Amino acid sequence: MFWKQITECFLASTFLIIFTLPSYADFRVCNTTNQTVGVAIGYRTNTWRSEGWWKIKSNNCQILLEGALNSRFYYLYAEDEDGSDHWDGAVKMCVSDSEFKIDGVKNCFARGFQKFGFQEIDTKNQSNWMVQLTEPTKNPTGTIIP
Repeated sequence: MFWKQITECFLASTFLIIFTLPSYADFRVCNTTNQTVGVAIGYRTNTWRSEGWWKIKSNNCQILLEGALNSRFYYLYAEDEDGSDHWDGAVKMCVSDSEFKIDGVKNCFARGFQKFGFQEIDTKNQSNWMVQLTEPTKNPTGTIIP
């Protein structure tokens, strides 16, 4: 009888701990290359927004957006330190040479920004997502593994 009460108490305590812990969700990028990479992200809020630059060292990860993801699609651009390799795509968004948070994707040049092609990432409506940047092999734009 005593062991049954201990077991029930233990199970109830474990249940409370598991279900009262905060759940964490985010959009994270991991760099498995041999160089530091600069990363920018694009996403939709009330308008289109692009943000950057996160510097992610070799074999490290960085959270770009904290909290549960609100969209299915996010957009990513990354390049290595010397600019010889990049991870890009067809979706054009505004960027800047220094740290930026830019609303809108139109008239980038007229507003003093550059325009880069971002790769679309389909999170399949998950609340968190990780992208892994890998070394380019024969593909000069590298690979992104969601």
